[in-house]
Amino acid sequence: MTDLPYGRGGSPLQNLIMSGHENTVISALRCVEALDAGPVYLKRPLNLNGGAEEIYLRADRIVESMIVTLIEEQPTASPQVGEPTLFKRRRPEQGDWSDAPDLDRVFDRIRMLDADGYPPAFIDVGPFRLTFTRASRRTDAVLADVRITVRDPGDMDP
Repeated sequence: MTDLPYGRGGSPLQNLIMSGHENTVISALRCVEALDAGPVYLKRPLNLNGGAEEIYLRADRIVESMIVTLIEEQPTASPQVGEPTLFKRRRPEQGDWSDAPDLDRVFDRIRMLDADGYPPAFIDVGPFRLTFTRASRRTDAVLADVRITVRDPGDMDP
């Protein structure tokens, strides 16, 4: 989900959003021993607007059309050009948005994790954990669904 060799590694969508990207490309590449280092067959644009689930659904349609192109046209792969930029897989604790500097970053933290299989964005308030999904950005606010649970006492700061 990146314009290789930029963005090799883990959590591409989340790393792209955290880096401020609004668009990317999906790269079809040959698998080699090194992660995301193989030659590239083709690339297609992908817009990063919306929540993670919505973006993944758009990406699925693009990947499907790329598979058809790969089968029908059998393009030749080209080596990646440029210095690789490596992405690290994000950890669940990085979903804490308490250090977000503005509403745009709060919105990004929520939307980038809003897909099945991802722990949602959260903020801890006293003994409670507030988790957020289904965010939408307004001019002066972020609207989202919130779930409030009691944190495990072992997870709380002393």
